[in-house]
Amino acid sequence: MSWFKRIKQGISTSTSEKKEAPDGLWHKCPNCKKTTNIKDLKENKYVCDNCNFHNRINSKEYFDIIFDNGEFTELFTNIYPKDQLGFVDLKPYGDRLKEAQKKSGLTDSMRVAHGNVYGLGLVVACMDFNFIGGSMGSVVGEKIARAINYCIEHRLPFMIISKSGGARMMESAFSLMQMAKTSAKLTQLADAKLPYISLMTDPTTGGVSASYAMLGDLNVAEPGALIGFAGPRIIKETIKKDLPPGFQSAEFLLEHGFLDFIIDRKQLKEKLAETISLFQK
Repeated sequence: MSWFKRIKQGISTSTSEKKEAPDGLWHKCPNCKKTTNIKDLKENKYVCDNCNFHNRINSKEYFDIIFDNGEFTELFTNIYPKDQLGFVDLKPYGDRLKEAQKKSGLTDSMRVAHGNVYGLGLVVACMDFNFIGGSMGSVVGEKIARAINYCIEHRLPFMIISKSGGARMMESAFSLMQMAKTSAKLTQLADAKLPYISLMTDPTTGGVSASYAMLGDLNVAEPGALIGFAGPRIIKETIKKDLPPGFQSAEFLLEHGFLDFIIDRKQLKEKLAETISLFQK
């Protein structure tokens, strides 16, 4: 009972001796609330080892997971967004861009890279949700267009990893035009008889889900990913009916024929290599 005596006598550890846990050492699963060491979470591809919840990750983590030895060549790094309209909401769009670039370390919400997956060449365009919600603006459309040209020139398969809230409202019609632009470019990829794999992650919504995300030769998704056009509240208010539970989940879409299969992130690289090999044959 020594601890009890210490409390009764008013004895406690001095502030200078207390140790604070450094930030970034532990992660609490949003689904099952289990706490996991960050190192263990990373080794498990940022998937909860208790409930298999797939935590959101960005292009850096996906490139490390997909490409051999995490080695790749990033393409089209010289393309930057511009405020063509002088758009202002709560703050000028130009200021919002600078803030997002400083905070995320990215130029825009998509990066494109060329690397190998078990020795097989692949070009991957991956969206980053931490840049204005992964919104689709002119830069996203241009990078996809140039990536497709690159694939055609070098005879390489193409994959887009979608993670987005939809079109970027601050670019207005310029953003919406990217839906048609990317769809047309994907037709060129199909004419060149090169495979396009669309991987939908949480969330894939709005103009992204209404264009290139659903146009893959293979449409696949991560477990539990939210995939849809409008949010459930908007849909419910529009159709005036209750919606079935989980109707915008990857599992619901697979059951109703919108997806070809669901792929666990821990098996992503192996499945990609297998799929590319089948397409090449």
